[in-house]
Formats: sequence, C-alpha cells, structure tokens
Amino acid sequence: MTGFARAEGHADGYGWVCEAKSVNGRGLDVRCRLPSGFEPLEAVAREAALARFKRGNVTINMTVTPPSGRVNLTVNREVLDQLMELHAELGDRVDTGRPRLESLLAIRGVVEVGEPEEDEAARTARLKAMGKTVGKTLDALAKMRGQEGARLAETLSGQVADIEALAAEADAEAANLPELLRARVKEQVATLLEAETGLPEERLAQEVALLATKGDVREEVDRLKAHVAAARELLAEGGAIGRRLDFLCQEFNREANTIGSKSASIELTRIGLRLKSVIDQFREQAQNIE
Repeated sequence: MTGFARAEGHADGYGWVCEAKSVNGRGLDVRCRLPSGFEPLEAVAREAALARFKRGNVTINMTVTPPSGRVNLTVNREVLDQLMELHAELGDRVDTGRPRLESLLAIRGVVEVGEPEEDEAARTARLKAMGKTVGKTLDALAKMRGQEGARLAETLSGQVADIEALAAEADAEAANLPELLRARVKEQVATLLEAETGLPEERLAQEVALLATKGDVREEVDRLKAHVAAARELLAEGGAIGRRLDFLCQEFNREANTIGSKSASIELTRIGLRLKSVIDQFREQAQNIE
C-alpha cells in the first residue's frame, strides 16, 4: 500500500524532520536513512514499523539540524609546531619576517572544528524525543494507508460480486449442458451417416451422459461460491488480510482455469475468460492490501 507522512521535532537546540513513505510489496521491507551519529535510532524505527505494518516497502528518512553557533575550536599543536620549525629552518633563506598568528590559524589543519561535548543523559533524551517523532510519522502513514485500504475494499467488494455473478452464469449454463450435448451429438451422427438418425436413443443417452460428466463444472462453481463467501468474510474482518486474499486469488484462478478446460460450450468458455479477467483485476488490487 502506498502513503506518505511527515513530522517534525526539536530539543536542546536541535531540530529534525522525519518522513516516511511506503509502496506496495509482498512482504515488509523497512529501510532507514539516518544522519551520521544517529544510528541507534534505526532499531527504534524498525521496531515501530514492524509494530504497525505487515506488508509494503517502507522508507524512513530523518534529517537533523544541529544548534547554530555551538562548535568546539581546537588547535592542532602538532601541525602548528611543524609550521614553526619549518619557518625557523627557512627563515635564513627567505626574509619573511615573524609569522602572524592569523596567518598561521588560517592554514588548513591548524584549527579543527568539532561538535561540543555533551553528557550521555542529554543525548539519550534527544534520541527518545526523535523516536517519538518517528512513531508519530508512522502513525500518520498507517492512517493514510488505512484510508486507501477502505477505498480498495469497496473496489474488491465489487469485483467479488462480479465473480459471484459469473459463477451463477456458469451454473446456469452447466444446467443446460445435457440438452446442448444431445443436440450436438445427434447432429454429428446425422452428418456422418447422412441420415436423420442413426444412433439408438439409449446409446445416444450414454454418449451424452459421458460427455456431460466430463464437462460438468458444478463442482468448480460450488467452490467458487465458497471462495466468494470467504472473500467477503475477510473484507468484513479488515486488518492485515492481504496474504489471505492472495491465497484466495490462487483458488479463484484454479477454478476458473478448470472451468475453461472442461468447457463444452462457447458460452461457458466466454464465461471462463471473463472470470479470469475479473480475478486478475482482483489479484492486482489485493496486492495493495496490508
């Protein structure tokens, strides 16, 4: 299921923005993109995502803005001493005068900029606050996915109704199959023998019964009806039903394929093809369900 959510937070001069998005996926795949130094937050984000979602590719991004003006400046005395020694060594060759302090400090590597040190308690409190922002973002994402799921449920319900209607058509066509086969066999026999009738009624009945048995799709229709009832129960149940809907799609397809292979009439073949089309649409939508 698709969705996007965003939340912000701040503490101790730090500010952060958390964004989460999801796209369809057969399983649950969580990816975190966090700035350097905030790696401990990844475990919190993954746990929060696993608690809320069962399927989908979920990406969590966090950007952090540190406090402005809070930096530590340190002088790399080893580099500075090397520069002074080099000046003393070359001073006799080049008249440069005494080196100025601002010139020395401007040389790369002499002054190092670093983050100010902080105690562990402040860092832990900030990570906890950021974890709450992640949870807030994922809650909003789950809400958006739920709204999409409600809309998809209506679509799926309509497709289930179409499958039910086509199953009823197949059932009605199957009921007419014996008479259809009788007329077809009589016509074929008459054509072969060039006579009005050349097959005893008893033998004709046997042939029709054999063909009707081979082409009987009532068992497949009954299973289709059972799967329709199961699909409606799942849609009414709600929650994480995507995987079970996937399984039902396989069962729907199996019955539709069997009906097509058993078909003894053009109309039943057409019904089977329409069934497969609707089932394919149902399967595509079911993959978007949690």
